[in-house]
Amino acid sequence: MTAIKHALQRDIFTPNDERLLSIVNVCKAGKKKKNCFLCATVTTERPVQVKVVKVKKSDKGDFYKRQIAWALRDLAVVDAKDAIKENPEFDLHFEKIYKWVASSTAEKNAFISCIWKLNQRYLRKKIDFVNVSSQLLEESVPSGENQSVTGGDEEVVDEYQELNAREEQDIEIMMEGCEYAISNAEAFAEKLSRELQVLDGANIQSIMASEKQVNILMKLLDEALKEVDQIELKLSSYEEMLQSVKEQMDQISESNHLIHLSNTNNVKLLSEIEFLVNHMDLAKGHIKALQEGDLASSRGIEACTNAADALLQCMNVALRPGHDMLLAVKQQQQRFSDLRELFARRLASHLNNVFVQQGHDQSSTLAQHSIELTLPNHHPFHRDLLRYAKLMEWLKSTDYGKYEGLTKNYMDYLSRLYEREIKDFFEVAKIKMTGTTKESKKFATLPRKESAVKQETESLHGSSGKLTGSTSSLNKLSVQSSGNRRSQSSSLLDMGNMSASDLDVADRTKFDKIFEQVLSELEPLCLAEQDFISKFFKLQQHQSIPGTMAEAEDLDGGTLSRQHNCGTPLPVSSEKDMIRQMMIKIFRCIEPELNNLIALGDKIDSFNSLYMLVKMSHHVWTAQNVDPASFLSTTLGNVLVTVKRNFDKCISNQIRQMEEVKISKKSKVGILPFVAEFEEFAGLAESIFKNAERRGDLDKAYTKLIRGVFVNVEKVANESQKTPRDVVMMENFHHIFATLSRLKISCLEAEKKDAKQKYTDHLQSYVIYSLGQPLEKLNHFFEGVEARVAQGIREEEVSYQLAFNKQELRKVIKEYPGKEVKKGLDNLYKKVDKHLCEEENLLQVVWHSMQDEFIRQYKHFEGAEQEDVRRPSNPSPREVPGWNF
Repeated sequence: MTAIKHALQRDIFTPNDERLLSIVNVCKAGKKKKNCFLCATVTTERPVQVKVVKVKKSDKGDFYKRQIAWALRDLAVVDAKDAIKENPEFDLHFEKIYKWVASSTAEKNAFISCIWKLNQRYLRKKIDFVNVSSQLLEESVPSGENQSVTGGDEEVVDEYQELNAREEQDIEIMMEGCEYAISNAEAFAEKLSRELQVLDGANIQSIMASEKQVNILMKLLDEALKEVDQIELKLSSYEEMLQSVKEQMDQISESNHLIHLSNTNNVKLLSEIEFLVNHMDLAKGHIKALQEGDLASSRGIEACTNAADALLQCMNVALRPGHDMLLAVKQQQQRFSDLRELFARRLASHLNNVFVQQGHDQSSTLAQHSIELTLPNHHPFHRDLLRYAKLMEWLKSTDYGKYEGLTKNYMDYLSRLYEREIKDFFEVAKIKMTGTTKESKKFATLPRKESAVKQETESLHGSSGKLTGSTSSLNKLSVQSSGNRRSQSSSLLDMGNMSASDLDVADRTKFDKIFEQVLSELEPLCLAEQDFISKFFKLQQHQSIPGTMAEAEDLDGGTLSRQHNCGTPLPVSSEKDMIRQMMIKIFRCIEPELNNLIALGDKIDSFNSLYMLVKMSHHVWTAQNVDPASFLSTTLGNVLVTVKRNFDKCISNQIRQMEEVKISKKSKVGILPFVAEFEEFAGLAESIFKNAERRGDLDKAYTKLIRGVFVNVEKVANESQKTPRDVVMMENFHHIFATLSRLKISCLEAEKKDAKQKYTDHLQSYVIYSLGQPLEKLNHFFEGVEARVAQGIREEEVSYQLAFNKQELRKVIKEYPGKEVKKGLDNLYKKVDKHLCEEENLLQVVWHSMQDEFIRQYKHFEGAEQEDVRRPSNPSPREVPGWNF
């Protein structure tokens, strides 16, 4: 390795003014072993530059070439891989990481040691040496076989010093004194050696001459040593004194430390005691209020509320670690628990007494309110109880069992109180409703004959316009002539001061007012109670859309639950459900009473279902706008379903009664009863449902009713024997069209057009059928002519046929002189008058239509005659008496 080093120095580094300090034979890790040398060099010129050079043997010969050089200042990290075990691998971190494997661990260590020394000597930047033994990083310790060479070179480097100006001047003077110094170096060296020997001798003589002075100096040194010994003795004594002072100071310092520690502990202890006293000390006034406070007066309630809040704060204080192990803390907590239990019992007992007293006090006012249709006002009771709202909140958070017991007792007492009040209230409403039916007693005082006639009249009119009469009476109904019925009705109605229709309107109006009064009284009562429950029992009300279901209450074990129709209990999931369950328990009689009242109103008059549907829909809509999840909204929604069913049942009964109507075979039909009743129903419904929320229900009912009317009018017309079918259809559809035109019901526009079309069609059919009689033979003759023309015979050839020649036409015309025509028309007029009823007043309309049809036939016959046929001697239609042209 030494020969290689000298060869590299000679061939590569000397020409570049560089000195080779260390060398290591390496190859790249992980690849084929291509050996190369890493060299640590320094430049001979200043400033010194330190480099790491990679040298590789040339492939073409045995000489070496310089491949790459890195400045040592660019080296960041030297990683020796392992500081304990021998490992030839090492990494050099320049701009990238170079991984090398040395031929031996010794060479690697020598190279790394050289790098460390160069870094320490020439670089300001410190290179990081990782996994390198600390022995390699000591400059004075030799390592490896290359240490002698490296160390020698470094000594040369260390001994090399640049000459200053004075030294250069002395050398020049000395060399000028010896001219042969350059040409004969050996002579110059000998001369310098002789002069050096002379100087050494002079120095020895000078030393020997100064021996006396040396002895004096030695004597002074001995004296100095003695003084030093004395000083050391004094210092030893001082040190012993200071040692005792030090021990005392140490004791004082330790004592101060203990005093400081004691003070710190006392401060912390005082802080803990103050914390416990401040947070767990209940004032005597609060304790007295909790034990003996007056729960009846406002001042006492306020004192008890403040005391309960203070007790709750003391009980809920967040104790620090270790506090719960203190006996005083345990005793105080037990005292707080006893106070809480005592006050909770006092509060629960007092509130239970208040609930009971409220039931007795409120019962005394029931007699006064039973006379009028009003419900007692619970606002004073709610106002008094709301003073305990904060205490109820305290009880809810501290003793939920007693809170739940109070809730159950409140519901029990108040449910019985409200049940009495609401039942009495509904009894008054029923009495006021049924009082309208006393008019029926007037019929008992009439003579038996008049009563029977009146009963028959009411049956004909459908119980004064209502389709609510019994099925048996309708089955016995026989349609008589309208003239007779109207005369009987007018004679009977004149007997009283008020007509039956007016009585019905008054009864229905009174029922509507009573029903509205009932709902108006119930609504604020339920809302006020629900608001009180929310505030008093501290329950939050949440907005949500309630489902339509039947709810019941179950207070088994004090747990509120909700039941569907199947009876399966559901747990209360929120405070909103708890409010609803309490309201269901307290007002459990409202829904049955409302259903009974609705059933009574429907029994009195099925048309009352219209009033109830409108009123109930309005109140449901109002309740849902206020709070969709409220008990009132849910209850009224359930009752609304019942009202809607009654309304549908009323419509179905009317349609069924239409189908059961029977007509008299001996009298003319006229306007059918259910047609007149539909007119009354539509007029009443339009007045009731004006600006109503549930207009869609009425529109559906209209559609069902009008279809039933159309079908049954046609059915009665087909069954009629006394009155022609066209007359029945014409009169009734004219009445329907007039009714729909007057009421302007938008959903029945198509039916109105259909009624008009049917009226027009049957009017035309009746006119054509009736006019076929006065000129029957003439009509048959021209019908035969038209039939031949329709068969394809030309018009001018028809007259050549025997049955339709001119002579036959003249014979037919001679059979209808003016007198006969006039007689036929008079008979036709009487017959039409006999067919039509007076209610619709369609006689003139029908007769004018017949006039127009007769003129049209006359003109048709006249145009059908051949020009050579002589005009008949018959009079013109306009000359016939009875035609009021």
